[in-house]
Amino acid sequence: MPQFILPLQSLSTKKEPEFKHNPLIFDATSLQNESNIPQQFIWPEDEKPHNHTSPPQLHVPPIDLKGFLSGEPLAMSNAAELVDSACRKHGFFQVVNHGIDKKLIDEAHKIMEYFFGMPLLKKQKAEREVGEYCGYASSFTNRFSSKLPWKETLSFRYSADPRCSNLIQDYCLNVMGEDFSHFGKICQEYCNAMSKLSLGIMDLLGMSLGIDQSYFKDFYKENDSIMRLNYYPPCPKPDQTLGTGPHCDPTSLTILHQDNVGGLEVFVDGKWHSVAPCFDAFVINIGDTFMALSNGLYKSCLHRAVVNSHTPRKSLAFFLSPRMDKVICPPKELVEVNDNQRLYPDFTWLTFLEFTQKHYRADMNTLEAFTKWLQNERK
Repeated sequence: MPQFILPLQSLSTKKEPEFKHNPLIFDATSLQNESNIPQQFIWPEDEKPHNHTSPPQLHVPPIDLKGFLSGEPLAMSNAAELVDSACRKHGFFQVVNHGIDKKLIDEAHKIMEYFFGMPLLKKQKAEREVGEYCGYASSFTNRFSSKLPWKETLSFRYSADPRCSNLIQDYCLNVMGEDFSHFGKICQEYCNAMSKLSLGIMDLLGMSLGIDQSYFKDFYKENDSIMRLNYYPPCPKPDQTLGTGPHCDPTSLTILHQDNVGGLEVFVDGKWHSVAPCFDAFVINIGDTFMALSNGLYKSCLHRAVVNSHTPRKSLAFFLSPRMDKVICPPKELVEVNDNQRLYPDFTWLTFLEFTQKHYRADMNTLEAFTKWLQNERK
């Protein structure tokens, strides 16, 4: 992992996270049997999910990728139209007939279940260091001291650079041991498939935005992305906490595969909507970095994950990001569409990533806060 090279000063913002050691240990096995949950997991009243009411379901258009990727003119036109409408409104859509082997998806879910079913001490062998984005995190108790998410995660760095073709496999062997050779192999294969799928989706986004269809595909060909395994254990007070708090993804594009337990919610038209799971589909959403790359034409939407009291939920998230030193600058055609107005300054993914990992807890205003900080630094 390259070292961060730009100095970051303390931020004078109420959203700055409390980056300090927290002695609380999140052991879901014991906590889910308690009648109450620790105060650190209780969210403010205006952010609690209030599970007694079922949110309306968001219509997330299913895009048939088979027709698009095979070059059928009508399928390509229909896909581009559907994606453009969804991304201008809220930034969420689904892809079906995506070509990813179902056996690989099944295997990825199996190894995820195996990992999160291990005793806490074994999972902590891969514990994530403060300021880093790779490794095991037990509710981020070593980063934050309030509004803790009711979840566990395991994150990996993925690189499309051919010299890093075994990056995840090597990480699993070096950090977790020989017993995780198969685990690392499956994670590596899954990420390779997600990287390939993401480039196909970038083709689609280029077409839907009316620019050279290969522009974004070429931009992300050498992607340096993040793979995250999410586990949301049952919670005795699901109306008091959240699995993941309201946020927009700071990355470029998220490819999410959910199990059959619902929990993903998206904030559209002033209220929360649920996104129903479909095992044959991937849920796709635009992130802050791509919103900047599209000069604000495509939206990075606020979303969250809720939990329940009886069934664990699992999901696989691939966060597409450009190579670390790539400059995020929209193509001129998309600036011209906005009356030649640039909405965001140039930046590298490296700088934005450090901002979110060391200085700012991702929320609905991450890109705006980062933009203000960057502009102040350059004065």
